[in-house]
Amino acid sequence: MGKKLLEPIKVGNITLKNRIMFPPLTTGYEERDGAIGERSLNFYERLAKGGVSYIVIGDVAPVRTASPTPKLYDDSQIPAFKKLADVVHSYGSKLALQIFHPEYDVPGVGKMIMEAGMARKAAAEAQAAGNNEESKKQTERAEQLTKDAYAKLHHDMQFFISEASIEQLGQIKASIANCAAKAEAAGVDAIEVHGDRLIGSLCSTLLNHRTDIYGGSFENRIRYALEVVDAIKKAAPSLVIEYKLPIITKNTDGSLRGKGGVEEEEAVAFAKLLEEAGVDMLQVAQANHTGNMGDTIPPMGDVPYNWTLPVAKRIKEIVKIPVATVGRVITVEAGEQILANGEADIIGYGRSLLADPDIAIKAERGECIRECLNCNKGCVDAIQKRRYISCVLNAENGDEASIFIKPSDKVKTVAVVGAGIAGLEAARVAAKRGHKVTIFEKENKIGGQINLAAVPPRKSEILRSIDYYKKILPELHVEIKLNTEAPSSELNKFDHVMIAVGAHNMDLPMLVENSNVVSAWDVLNGAEVSGLCVVLGGGLVGSETAEYLAEKGYKTAIVEMMDKVAAGESTTVMPLLIKSFEKHQVAQYINTKVKEIKDNVVYAVHTKDGSEITIHADTIINALGSKKNEFSAESITSKVSFVGDCSGDRTADIAAAIRSGYHAANEV
Repeated sequence: MGKKLLEPIKVGNITLKNRIMFPPLTTGYEERDGAIGERSLNFYERLAKGGVSYIVIGDVAPVRTASPTPKLYDDSQIPAFKKLADVVHSYGSKLALQIFHPEYDVPGVGKMIMEAGMARKAAAEAQAAGNNEESKKQTERAEQLTKDAYAKLHHDMQFFISEASIEQLGQIKASIANCAAKAEAAGVDAIEVHGDRLIGSLCSTLLNHRTDIYGGSFENRIRYALEVVDAIKKAAPSLVIEYKLPIITKNTDGSLRGKGGVEEEEAVAFAKLLEEAGVDMLQVAQANHTGNMGDTIPPMGDVPYNWTLPVAKRIKEIVKIPVATVGRVITVEAGEQILANGEADIIGYGRSLLADPDIAIKAERGECIRECLNCNKGCVDAIQKRRYISCVLNAENGDEASIFIKPSDKVKTVAVVGAGIAGLEAARVAAKRGHKVTIFEKENKIGGQINLAAVPPRKSEILRSIDYYKKILPELHVEIKLNTEAPSSELNKFDHVMIAVGAHNMDLPMLVENSNVVSAWDVLNGAEVSGLCVVLGGGLVGSETAEYLAEKGYKTAIVEMMDKVAAGESTTVMPLLIKSFEKHQVAQYINTKVKEIKDNVVYAVHTKDGSEITIHADTIINALGSKKNEFSAESITSKVSFVGDCSGDRTADIAAAIRSGYHAANEV
């Protein structure tokens, strides 16, 4: 296979050293005031060090806003961006800023918050002066202003683009241009126009209901976008302009996916006009504004790999400027194929670069790459919950300056007992540090619980995590002994023993008599069930087991003590799970506590109203949780450490397991 990914490409007046792009992702790494601090700097430096040619900083606000994103609206912020540009350039990479404007009236909200603060001060002064009536009046005013401000903050884009006056749109355009000028002064290479959000919503037939020069016809709806491009060109003439072109795609059932953008036919026409307006590069992406981040950044198993590629291909056929494609391009091989077929010129590896920032240099060396699972657990969920972005498979994200694999001063022999995900990561890190590692696994294959986690609907892609270790561990000369339980006498030959024996499905805590009970783990491992299947426990394992059984045609019910099922599931997966439950009529008994099980009847009580609930079952599936496997290390004379599920009282998820194995091995 060729290495077209590594070929340079000219974009406007700059040359990218390869075709690998880090598209804009909200990271949460910025300082509280939106400044580019050390955490951001180290993260982007790590991407540049890994060989990424084109790095786009997502959601840079050109105004002072409460939105938790990077900001560049004042000259005092230029030095931090210059420092970032200089660092990125030192590795031969190029830097772009994606400028966006929040979907609310920023000055209006700022004024309301300021007035609320003044009202609170006036209330305090009135209180001190003994004027309780005035104090109450000012307090109520402050509370109302704050409430109204937050209502505007959470305003739907549809309302904002209808309400924004032509004058206000002009002010926003000017702020974007000023931001571009500051970016130019900072030595940034390119501006990415955020063609989604405000600009994309104005382009959209679904969201734009204006009747003035910015609404109605295709020409009117795209008018503002072209004006913004022109304003950037005039304000920062030396900068490359990339346009993120969001496409409203179609789901398999014919429904539209996304709102803030244009449908395929208009996208093709719009792309040509953007090229004529002087745009140097197009990024064809999925349109947003649906209320579900999963529509834009889909989880595993939801849509085909690189589902927007057909539109990117059509656009590439009619423009001369480079076209980037993004969205579920997982592998280097997939990227190579897209380039070889002439369907796009640049490949956006977003989540994939969180999983492995060294895609470029590893592709060049022919080394094994850790591939993204598209689970959305560490990245998209973090964005939704205003936490630092990360990848469940990568223990270093966001802490690149302090967390990295440290070469060992002394080569040791290391035994890892258990080849679940924690043990595999421990083995990898120990071997990378220079140790001689041997894994002992009692089963006939590696992966542990991951092999079960891959069984439910849409979950097979999680096996990529195990495929990585199948490739990387032999490269690191790690010996894997399957079907082997090592006795203490064998383990004592090693300098260090890492115990990673995992967990097991815990026993039911209530009285069980004469009933057909199987564990969720056994069901996912192929155990036979029949008739009505009642799953006890509506956590991730219980919910996924219920969906698995329902898809196989079994009548299924879930019993959960909390007020919702799958509480820990990704926000992007939940809509898919709910839709599946509705389709298969999975009964949900929430706020329900099981008292006892007798003769295949589940006797329970509703925790809110105390009413009795009786469920007649044919098969009862225990999914109430897992418990760590005990391992006695008394007879082991070597140094011992415990990692993963067996290391603590609470069993771990994949992210915790990876980090447990990584950190423990980094200290051996």
